[in-house]
Amino acid sequence: MKKRALITGVTGQIGSYLAEYLLELDYTVYGLLRRRASPATTNLDWHGITDKIHFMSGDLSDDISLQRVLNELATGVDRGYDSKDSPLEVYHLAAMSHVPTSFSQPLYTIDITGTGTLRLLETIYQICPDVRVYIACSSEIFGDAPAPQNEKTPFSPRSPYAAAKALSLHLARIYREGYGLFAACGIVFNTESPLRDEEFVTRKITKSLARIKFGLQDRLILGNLDAERDWMWCDDTVNGIYKILQYPHPNDFVLATGESHSVREFVELACEYADVPLTCVETSRSLYRPLEVPLLRGDASKAHQLLEWEPKVKFPELVRRMVEHDLLIEETKKKSLKENVPW
Repeated sequence: MKKRALITGVTGQIGSYLAEYLLELDYTVYGLLRRRASPATTNLDWHGITDKIHFMSGDLSDDISLQRVLNELATGVDRGYDSKDSPLEVYHLAAMSHVPTSFSQPLYTIDITGTGTLRLLETIYQICPDVRVYIACSSEIFGDAPAPQNEKTPFSPRSPYAAAKALSLHLARIYREGYGLFAACGIVFNTESPLRDEEFVTRKITKSLARIKFGLQDRLILGNLDAERDWMWCDDTVNGIYKILQYPHPNDFVLATGESHSVREFVELACEYADVPLTCVETSRSLYRPLEVPLLRGDASKAHQLLEWEPKVKFPELVRRMVEHDLLIEETKKKSLKENVPW
């Protein structure tokens, strides 16, 4: 019996890794994609799986489009399968996920990241209530709560993004406990890979240092170097997400390494791997958040015990992989510039 999966946010970092993971397990993978002139499939292209994804046009801000997509997948219309013999799973990853941007676009953030989850859950409940659905939540919901944070830690969101993610988790619990929906949540700590968007601090660091290494940039300007995060490799995150939805009972699980490291530690190690002096790094108060979150470190004991999940990639290896990836990219760019070849 071949399983099917619908992924919202399939073109994002975690979405593309998850799509590859599910394809390797012989799933038929569908991706919810907002209609645009040129779909942003760069991450899927990087994995070499773009032509293996069945894209479906839909938007988390549009109830009608979600109903159309779920109706089609629930009934098997024009898809050549019997939905009864082809179970469907929904992985909801799509969000406006950049914390600083959420301060400048709070209404949009709440609508897509919070209310968008409500639209999806209600559509699933009305059309295909037997579907298993994974709801992506974030460690940002804990804010300044004492570390380590686990599933019982009170929420203390300190950004519109964090508030929207807390709303998503509460909604999932309501639909699970009040309506019997199989809605499981992953409270995921910072997830990294070469596909991390460049507006996030880790990728900003590794890309900028690589550009400095090859003379394409002079300096790296960062905000709060003392903020500590629990950084995790994307393959480990995806493995945990999959295990959460395969668990017999819907529940909430923290996915984290249990170790925290400061931005300062990250940049120092990245400078070492890139062979770039730390003196090229500067700080600016203008890059601090309006409300800082000093320390996020997760306690994933529940996932260890019930899911038998363990992260494999340690912090130094995570940094090294990201640095090496960006060094290769920027070296190629420099060679192209020397040879006057368009990049």
